[in-house]
Amino acid sequence: MSESDDLDEQNLQFETNEKVLCFHGPLIYEAKILNRQWMDETPELQGPHYYVHYKGWKRTWDEWVPESRVLRWNDSNLKIQQQLKDLYTNKKSNRSSSCSDSSTSNDLASNNKKRQRQLADLDEKEEAFLNNPEIRIDIPDTLKGQLVDDWENITKDQQLVPLPRTLTVSQILEQYKQFKKEKKGNRDLNEEFLDEILHGIRTYFNKALGTMLLYRFERHQYANIRKQYPEKEMADLYGAEHLLRLFVQLPTLIAHTDMDTDAVFVLTRYLTDLLRYMQKAQRSLFLSEYENAPPGYASVTNSD
Repeated sequence: MSESDDLDEQNLQFETNEKVLCFHGPLIYEAKILNRQWMDETPELQGPHYYVHYKGWKRTWDEWVPESRVLRWNDSNLKIQQQLKDLYTNKKSNRSSSCSDSSTSNDLASNNKKRQRQLADLDEKEEAFLNNPEIRIDIPDTLKGQLVDDWENITKDQQLVPLPRTLTVSQILEQYKQFKKEKKGNRDLNEEFLDEILHGIRTYFNKALGTMLLYRFERHQYANIRKQYPEKEMADLYGAEHLLRLFVQLPTLIAHTDMDTDAVFVLTRYLTDLLRYMQKAQRSLFLSEYENAPPGYASVTNSD
């Protein structure tokens, strides 16, 4: 084994066959590490990865995940998992009770309770994972609902975001820049600093998409789109749906930088402002309907 291989082994924090907790969508599940590997084929896939099996799930759900999605099996993390499980069980029970009457009003109440449960799941996740109080990005409730819908469309309904998106991440960031420049009373805007922040977001997105922002059902689509557009960056192919997922992961990514407290404070202010902009333009930025996967796509994905 080479010196670089030794270094890679040292950087792998979890062992093969180790029982862990793993983040999938907005929830946490018990999992077992089947394999581990330091990936460096591309910048997007660089770093420690683990091939996990979720307890009680079919093996078709086994997948490679980055280390950022794996949690140590300990009392603190088990408590978080149990809280989420209890919350889900209680809300599910309430929803089932309300559905006993088939009237339209009760159906609406049931859907509302479901949404409240899902938003609460995201709130709990934020509290659990954003363990550094100085690095907190508050996602508006309507965008949390967007995240939940996005997760259900992909993982439950097995649909896909059509690519390339007609409005890409790069275009959204450029629109936000123009919005800031044209906003009344914004004479003190430091355009150079804004450019630096938007460039950083674009860089984070390009590097994180392949390792942290995709659901398993999307990986075959991701491979295809990279082959179709080998010269394009991911920020020029994907849109608001995947950009919003980045905001959930940004606190973890920022925590691993050497930015000082003042820089982090300024950055989080801009990120929060960008989220508010996305919230206001939600109808125009996000898809109202996802597309059905092409024939044979699901079988190919499950066989990967």
